[in-house]
Formats: sequence, C-alpha cells, structure tokens
Amino acid sequence: MLYTALFALALLIVISLVFIFFNPSVEGNSDLHLDTIKLPAGFRIDVYSDGVPGARSMTWGTNGTLFVGTRDEGKVYAITSKDGKTADGVIVIAEGLNQPNGVAFRNGSLYVAEVSRILRYDNIEASLKSPPEPVVVSDAFPSDAWHGWKFIRFGPDGKLYVPVGAPCNVCERPDPYATIMRMNPDGSGLEVYARGIRNTVGFDWDANGSLWFTDNGRDYLGNDIPPDELDHAPTIGMNFGFPYCHGMNISDPEYGSGHNCSEFTAPVLELGPHVAALGMRFYDGAMFPSGYNEQIFIAEHGSWNRDTPIGYRVTLVRLKNGSPVSYEVFAEGWLQNGTAWGRPVDVEVAPDGALLVSDDKAGAIYRISYG
Repeated sequence: MLYTALFALALLIVISLVFIFFNPSVEGNSDLHLDTIKLPAGFRIDVYSDGVPGARSMTWGTNGTLFVGTRDEGKVYAITSKDGKTADGVIVIAEGLNQPNGVAFRNGSLYVAEVSRILRYDNIEASLKSPPEPVVVSDAFPSDAWHGWKFIRFGPDGKLYVPVGAPCNVCERPDPYATIMRMNPDGSGLEVYARGIRNTVGFDWDANGSLWFTDNGRDYLGNDIPPDELDHAPTIGMNFGFPYCHGMNISDPEYGSGHNCSEFTAPVLELGPHVAALGMRFYDGAMFPSGYNEQIFIAEHGSWNRDTPIGYRVTLVRLKNGSPVSYEVFAEGWLQNGTAWGRPVDVEVAPDGALLVSDDKAGAIYRISYG
C-alpha cells in the first residue's frame, strides 16, 4: 500500500514537471528575459501570455477577448483573461491561413486580413471554441507575398482601412500597390486613401479623427539611410513619395530622377534607420500619467540588414499642438549585446489602461503598467 502511494506521488510529480517544461503558457518561460527591459520610473513589465507563437497585430473584442494575428504561423488566436493582468487561456480560432497578420473587431465580428482576402468571423466571442466558417468580405487584393501581410483597422468613419505594400524593396507599380485603401465593412466602396507608402504595418487616428501611420524605408542604401517614417494623412489623396523620395528629402538613386521631393508629402517625423517601425497607438487609457495622453507609442521590430542592429524596442513620440516634439525610447532591452531575444510588433491599450506589446520572436504578449 505504501509502495503504491509513493509510486503514485512520484508519477504525479513527473507528470507535473513534464507539463511545466513543455507547456509554453506556464509562467516563468526562461526565454523571456524581462529583467533586461528598461522602462521609465514607475512602470513595470509582466508577461500577459507567453503561449502565443508568432504573435503580431492585436485587437480587442467587446467582451474583453484579445485577438492576435500571426504571419508565417497562419493562425489567429483568442486570449481570455479574468483579471485583465494575465491570460487564462490561448485558443486557436483559425489556422491554415495565408499570413493572417491583421485583425480588427466591429459589431461582434472579427475581421482577419490574409494577403489577398479579408475574412469575417461573426459572433466570434460567443463561439471561441467552435468558431464559425468565415465570410469572405473581399478578395480584391493582390496575392504578392512580398509586403503582402496586412495591418487592418476600422477608422472613425466606420470604414476598414487596408494597406497594400510595395511588392519589392523598391519599384514603380500602379495602384493598388504602395497604398492605404479603405472600404465599407461589407467590402463595397473600395478606394485608395493614400499613395506613396512602401509598407505600413501600423496606423491609428488621433482625437480629431486624423490618420497617422508608420512606414518602413527601403533597404540597401547604407546603415543610416533612409529613415523609417511617421506620417500624417488627414485627408484623402495625399502622396508620400515612394518610390521617388524617402524621409524628408532623400531622392531615390534608382527612381528619383525627374521628381522633386517637394512634390510629395514629407513625414512628420523621421524615425531611426531600418528600425522596422510597425504597430503604433495613441495612448487613450487612464492608467499612465497624464503626460502620456494622446502621445504615440511605436513598436520597433528591429533591423535585419544593418551592421549595428537597431530597434527591438518600444518608442514614444511626444506631440504638442498636433506636431511631434520628441522621439524617445520608452521600453528597451530585447536587444542584448547585438543579439535579440524578442522583437516587438504591435502595441495595444488594454481596457484598464495598461499597454500590451506583442512579440513574434518570443511568442509572447507583455503588459506594461504604471503604479
């Protein structure tokens, strides 16, 4: 009897250790070196979930579900949390998709952007464990894989904004390439909103309903040019210069001839060169000090072709009277001695005012809180 009881206890301990070792959602993932992350005084960073392989763009459902897209993994996740501080579970609600980076939520439905299609999952929060078959809202987008992954978001006008990246490092292509498009929620009324945009993977609207976005600069002009960009498109029809001009006034050596950079709308701010500025949000929560209200957080994924790596951080753009006045590091430490253990992709304000940061390299979502 004693031998049987001891054997059962030992077996239970072994099973528990195996579960902890192999289950990526268990807290304490040794690959997440949060002790290296530096933040301003008063802030802290914790793991919201570390069982989200390839985590990229994020959006909130009405009932507090966090939806997360991926790229190469082909999956979309739903993350639930009872206390809003740590995830209770990660559910795969779609898989086998073509780079489903973008997610957006409206009227109970989740919109997912593949490379060439926009899908819609209706009444999704009521059926997370048995998701419905998606409705194809639109299949009007190009199938090019290069810069084909899409960030999507509903604007204050009720339209869904969808970028179409340039299918190249630098090239001259007709619409719809290198644009931000928009359409009605049912897929009708598709139109180009802005042009001359190489590859935006993040945008948001300010309190006045005006669109701002990040744009990734071209490669192979050296370590320090061109910069990534923060751009502002308050009206339809603006052109931001790609492939002819980069940054404030850098003429492209291949396509710039015959074009003056003054013909195009310049960025409101030059970001770091090759930092891969992706997701951005205006902070509209109630947790952070008031000085952060309506300021811009940007997830910098990090360089891949620069002699000295740069990025791999979350930056803060401070605004005054609607114009940038500073560009500073808010959270850094994913890059250590030239090697990155994580790569921020998107930022999202949580219902309680915390800032969530997705990381596709570490497969995690972090929660940055204050106080």
